[in-house]
Amino acid sequence: MALSYEEYLAKHPMDADTRARVEEHKKRMLAEVRAYRLRELREEAGLTRAQLAERIGVGQRQVSKIESGDLDSAKIGTIRKYLEAVGGELALEYVAGDQRLQVA
Repeated sequence: MALSYEEYLAKHPMDADTRARVEEHKKRMLAEVRAYRLRELREEAGLTRAQLAERIGVGQRQVSKIESGDLDSAKIGTIRKYLEAVGGELALEYVAGDQRLQVA
């Protein structure tokens, strides 16, 4: 029977340095998955990076940065325009524990 993540950690404790490296790796992997999905959405919309960049009013390099997972340097407005151009919308939430509040 497979162990849950919590059960695995209980059986194989990690020191603080190892846990920090695991969390950093997890963060990078999630960014890569999100970036890959954004590229898929653009391709499903039938747009090249150049076409999308023109449509949302940014350079092609900015679209490339977004699709490589560099969302921290992108403006929220740019991400919103990106998502609208591929047929969706942006939902922004405040999350603290079990509390969620949609702010945009």
